[in-house]
Amino acid sequence: MTPVILPILVLCLGHVFSNAVRTIPAIAADVLMRDLGVGAEALAQLTGAFPLAFAAVMIPVGIGLDRHGVKRVSLFLLTVAGCGAVMGAVATGPWSMLAAQVVLGAGCSGMLMCPITFAARALTAHRFALWSGLIQAIGNTGMLLSASPLALLIEASGWRAGYWSCAALAAVALAAVAWLVPADRPEARPSRGLIADGAEVLRMAWLPAMRGVVVIVFASFAAVLGVRGLWGGPWLMEVKGLTRIEAGNLLLACTVALTAGPALAGWVLRRFGHGPLLLACSHFAAAVLILLVVAGGPGGWVAQAAGLPVMPPSWDLALLVGFGLVISFQVIAFSLVRAAVPAEQAGRALSAANLFFFLGAAVLQGASGVAASAGGAAAALASFAVALILCTAGFLVLRPRR
Repeated sequence: MTPVILPILVLCLGHVFSNAVRTIPAIAADVLMRDLGVGAEALAQLTGAFPLAFAAVMIPVGIGLDRHGVKRVSLFLLTVAGCGAVMGAVATGPWSMLAAQVVLGAGCSGMLMCPITFAARALTAHRFALWSGLIQAIGNTGMLLSASPLALLIEASGWRAGYWSCAALAAVALAAVAWLVPADRPEARPSRGLIADGAEVLRMAWLPAMRGVVVIVFASFAAVLGVRGLWGGPWLMEVKGLTRIEAGNLLLACTVALTAGPALAGWVLRRFGHGPLLLACSHFAAAVLILLVVAGGPGGWVAQAAGLPVMPPSWDLALLVGFGLVISFQVIAFSLVRAAVPAEQAGRALSAANLFFFLGAAVLQGASGVAASAGGAAAALASFAVALILCTAGFLVLRPRR
């Protein structure tokens, strides 16, 4: 293992934590609503604080990565995130859970950017295309923990045990980063102040090569978080009538696809190229798959065409696996961003893109809660499909023409 690869793998532990802790509500929504005394719309608003806080901190994180280095930023964020997990474990009502989600979102804001930035600086653009997918794939294994394993843990010990487990994972990651990641020293740059530096990050989002990217990613991660992180569980348990363990097994299959998908995307991009086309087609396909899930529910046109009250769980299984594979091509966005700027600006440019990943998640998750209050989990899921279609069309309109 080369000296570069081990630090990247260690930094990925923070991304594993982030994916695990933010997808807990998908399999624990019913007991969270019961114990916190909130409804579906309020739960969506509470959990939507995570990506909102994430987005709010994204600009300082990008500046910190360029100014202070990956290791120092990673150690600080892991400490904050671990405290947030403890706060989630001891939350007793909506306000304490809201505080936990805010701290978690702030702490997790650089968990993907740390390994991505380290890799962008240490690897060639050609190797980075592969490793950006591998980093996403490794990080997505965190969602494996919040599928069937979490369902079993909730049945045995309650939802709080999920947050305690994540706190323990953050502690392990903190020790590993302190021990195994070298202290990087970015080139010194004169400080112009947080506001000026923040304005530079936002200006990067409006570069011609990045405009379309920030539009499509606005809906991209929101769809993952909405389907896998929040509404997938209620859809399977409340609408399709599955038990928690059965729903956890289906979400586990989706998560396996989300884990394998980024590596597949990186390989396909290196083998065939045409990143913008792959990115757009994958997101249109993801929208179609979400709509087909909804169409297989009670009164859906697919269920009616099949002469069934609802489509069987195997229908949801196949579509969720397909969704996990195609939406994972979102990782191509990082390669498009990396190619758009010099290496020394990689931290800020990647953070600008990641800002819109999570700003979109915050906005669209809140919108999905409104949709759920009107039409249940089906309407919530469909709202993400609509967002994917609109934002992908915007990407195609705004991307630079050669």
